[in-house]
Amino acid sequence: MKKIFFLLLFVSPIALLGQTSVQTAVASFVDYWAFKNAGVTITVRDLADGSIIASHNRDLALPPASIAKLFSTASAFEILGEKYTPKTELYTDGKINTSGVLEGNLYLRALGDPTLGSKYFYDEGAEDQYLNSWIQDMKLSGIKEITGKIIVDGSAFGYQGCPEGWTWGDMGNYYGAGPSAVIINDNILQYYFKTSSVGKTSTLIRTVPEIEGLRLLNNIKGQNVSGDNSLIYGAPYSLDLYSSGSLPYNRSSFMVKGTVPDPEKLLSKKLYDAIITNGIKVSDGYDYARNLWMTNTDQKSYASMTLIKSWEGKTIEEIAFHTNMQSVNIFAEQLVCLIGYEKKGEGSTAYGLDFIMDYWKGKLGLKHLHLHDGSGLSRTNAISSNQFTLLLKYMAGSEKYAVFKSTLPTAGQSGTLRNVCKGQAADGRVFAKSGTMNRIKSYAGYVKSKSGKELCFSMTVNNYDCSNSATVDQMEKIFNAMANY
Repeated sequence: MKKIFFLLLFVSPIALLGQTSVQTAVASFVDYWAFKNAGVTITVRDLADGSIIASHNRDLALPPASIAKLFSTASAFEILGEKYTPKTELYTDGKINTSGVLEGNLYLRALGDPTLGSKYFYDEGAEDQYLNSWIQDMKLSGIKEITGKIIVDGSAFGYQGCPEGWTWGDMGNYYGAGPSAVIINDNILQYYFKTSSVGKTSTLIRTVPEIEGLRLLNNIKGQNVSGDNSLIYGAPYSLDLYSSGSLPYNRSSFMVKGTVPDPEKLLSKKLYDAIITNGIKVSDGYDYARNLWMTNTDQKSYASMTLIKSWEGKTIEEIAFHTNMQSVNIFAEQLVCLIGYEKKGEGSTAYGLDFIMDYWKGKLGLKHLHLHDGSGLSRTNAISSNQFTLLLKYMAGSEKYAVFKSTLPTAGQSGTLRNVCKGQAADGRVFAKSGTMNRIKSYAGYVKSKSGKELCFSMTVNNYDCSNSATVDQMEKIFNAMANY
């Protein structure tokens, strides 16, 4: 009995010291001058028993930026499974005769595969490999000529364009590509500008891909800057856009990334052009489902058509890896929509989020979870650090834990955390998703401490009065305290 009492006296101060050091780091963080008027929520849990070892405003719900992707990816793993693959299907409403003539229309039914031509899955110069594969399969099916139209159908995910809470300053820019059943080349539109002297308005040379009918009211000027300080403004499906900001002066060609305004329309033309180039005659041109819908054209049911071919995309495991490791917004949005499509029959953001929130309400009892998109770009999202750690603790006990954790960047080593805590105590010990927006900085994930303890944590700061880098410097102190726990 005396030995046990002595052991408790010996162990308890060490445990308390570890716990106090993390809470002390949190208290010091909150006391930093730039956070006096900021919204701060922090929670750190011990995964062994779920106890909270440090916190501040743990139930304060704030816009969390990109760590919202943890809900999107965790939900995709749990609901769809890591081996699930989105599909693209080829149908006809006619028949292929013995001469290889398709007497009818050819329908490409897009079902949300975000990896087609993606830079994360295709090497530079091979972005259109998926098109070549489609054409070869058409030829193998015996098609030599089409008497009808080429029709691309992206209606499975609806036409909302972007989720609730996205700002005008986000839409039109590459990171603001909205969810769609049609995603090709990450739905990125490259604008090439020529700049002259300082203060002079630049000239738009071309776009890649070329968008028929696109009009840009350009106010981007050449300035003495080193990089891209411009913004593209444009609503979904609109061909009238506006640009402002600055680019380095005296450049013969400077590329700015925006987003494709109407991917369904673009794919219909790309597919038509590819079919013609490969020697298959098409008599009646091309069209797309949104246009048919807007012109009140009757659309046939796929149940009455013939399925020619179905193609599988990359797995959820592969998509989620890039979603978290490189913080790819469009991938996160697609994961939400795929859940909506598979579980509710409609691939809209609203249907996907409804299912996700009901799912986690049942698993975690989260009654006040406010998710309005999959990527975290919406400023109407509101999630507390406590809610994030409940999710992370659940995933730590899931059979999907290993694959989920493998998608998270490692401090000092990989992804968006490769420069965080480099050479410090937390280097190689923190596995987390980062989030960054204007006046928002956040992290959430797991920690393997030097003593062998496993922790999960979440921290979000809104409306701080210093730079992002200064905020990260302060957050690193908490990372190191957790690593030393």
